[in-house]
Amino acid sequence: MIQKPKGTIDLYGKEGKKFIYLQNLIADLCEKYNYEYIKVPMFEASELFHRGVGETTDIVTKETYDFVDRGNRNLTLRPEGTAGVIRSFIENKMYANPNQPVKLYYIGSSFRYERPQSGRLREHTQFGVEVLGSDDPMVDAEIISIAVNLFKIIGLKGLVVKLNSLGDTESRIKYKDALINHFKPRIDELCDDCKLRLERNPLRVLDCKVDASHELMKTAPKTIDYFTDDSKNRFEKVKEYLDALEINYVVDPNLVRGLDYYSHTVFEIQAEIEGFGSQNTICGGGRYNNLVETLDGPATPGMGFGMGIERLLLALEAEEIDLIKDDRLDLFIANISSEKEEVFSIVQSVRLSGFKVETDYLNRNLKGQFKSIERLNPKYFIIIGDDELKSGQVKIKDNDTKEEETIGIYDIVDYLSVR
Repeated sequence: MIQKPKGTIDLYGKEGKKFIYLQNLIADLCEKYNYEYIKVPMFEASELFHRGVGETTDIVTKETYDFVDRGNRNLTLRPEGTAGVIRSFIENKMYANPNQPVKLYYIGSSFRYERPQSGRLREHTQFGVEVLGSDDPMVDAEIISIAVNLFKIIGLKGLVVKLNSLGDTESRIKYKDALINHFKPRIDELCDDCKLRLERNPLRVLDCKVDASHELMKTAPKTIDYFTDDSKNRFEKVKEYLDALEINYVVDPNLVRGLDYYSHTVFEIQAEIEGFGSQNTICGGGRYNNLVETLDGPATPGMGFGMGIERLLLALEAEEIDLIKDDRLDLFIANISSEKEEVFSIVQSVRLSGFKVETDYLNRNLKGQFKSIERLNPKYFIIIGDDELKSGQVKIKDNDTKEEETIGIYDIVDYLSVR
């Protein structure tokens, strides 16, 4: 038997319904913030991710699915959403749109070859937002608020917003030098990945999960100590806007995020839920004011976040939140007529009026169809045979109260509409 690849899932049944519900909820929320939907290719030129995400990130060095196509082109399955959106922004000259900034959101599959674990799959669905064309700290606060408000709407609690700033280019250069001076004398005490990171991108050392509790991590220099005045003032404004939105946060000076392109604001939202596990970050993002230029576009500030939908569904499960409040079938029409086409037409008519309707597709007798009614537990059910079609009258039965009424066969929609 052929089985699904390691690190992937089949999504169906109730979990599939939760996924669609959440997807629609996200689209509705983004619409309220005036973000437009964008879909970019599932695979892109490998160079996009090497230059955009960064040669020193774990994603590029360890986790991408790379392949050469029949035209001898080097391609990569999308490992995250931002780089593809930026490529589209440049290629389609969105920077010339009269309405600025450009505000976008996406929902789609991402692929990373990593060790599968709870909620972290080799193929996962990522929801993300990007704002391009504004360096206003208000944008930073707005983007964080989208994630926070989504979690509030679905009832997720036990959340902590962790916030930091990496400062501008001058601040980052000074901070990198300070990290090298701090870690280098004792780098042999850290993992092999940290040794490489110290040479290639010292900030990434702070992102290490293996040595997170090491003394050197706890005593590492803080970004804020190396800020320029502009960077310091900007970070204060972000916090002021978050305070204005009544969004609680904790400043975490060791938060750097795992991608090379971040500058200024970075953040993570963690779910401190019992039984959820130590890998509890469910959303993360930050500002990337140099990324568009890195990918050959005009200098354009940007800010965004990404979150895994499967990870979010696990958090909801851990807090015992059921997204699907009422998934019950409105009506079952038992079809025992010799004029099955006419009954089928009635089924379709009720469906198109906005009701959830089921009928029989296996040519079962009435006893067999009653078994389906028992399993499906619709709110109401109707039996339509030749006598009902001839008289134009049907008996509709309330499956909870067991009360029964006789109504016109073409009055079914009106009857259900007032219930």
